[in-house]
Amino acid sequence: MDTVLETLKTKYAAFDGRARRKEFWLFVLFNFVVNLIAAVLDQAVLHGSPVLQLLVVLALFVPGLALNFRRLHDIDKSAWWLLIGLIPFIGVIVLLVFAILPGTVGPNRFGPDPKAELAVDPIPA
Repeated sequence: MDTVLETLKTKYAAFDGRARRKEFWLFVLFNFVVNLIAAVLDQAVLHGSPVLQLLVVLALFVPGLALNFRRLHDIDKSAWWLLIGLIPFIGVIVLLVFAILPGTVGPNRFGPDPKAELAVDPIPA
C-alpha cells in the first residue's frame, strides 16, 4: 500500500524515471479495487449514474499514464510505445507483455535501476 500511496503523492505526474513491476501492478490492483467500489456505490446510492466512477477515472488518469511511461522506461522502451495500445487486441497484448517483462538491470537512458536503489544500505558501516 505504501508503494501506491507514494505513486499518488510524490510521483503523481512524474513522467521521467523508471517504475518497477511491483509499483505498476500494485497500482493496477488499487485502480481496479477503487473502480469496483465506485461502481458498487454508484449502483447503491446513485441508482446507476456513474458519477463516482467518472471522478475516480479522472483522478487516476494522470498518475496511471505517468506510471505507464515509467514502466516502459524501465524496460528501456520509449513512451511512444503506448500508442500501440490504439491497435485493437494486438496493442493491448503487446503492452501487457511489456508490463510483464523484467526491467533493465542497471542504469539505462531513462535513469538508474529502481531495484538497485533498494539494495543500497542506507546506514553506512
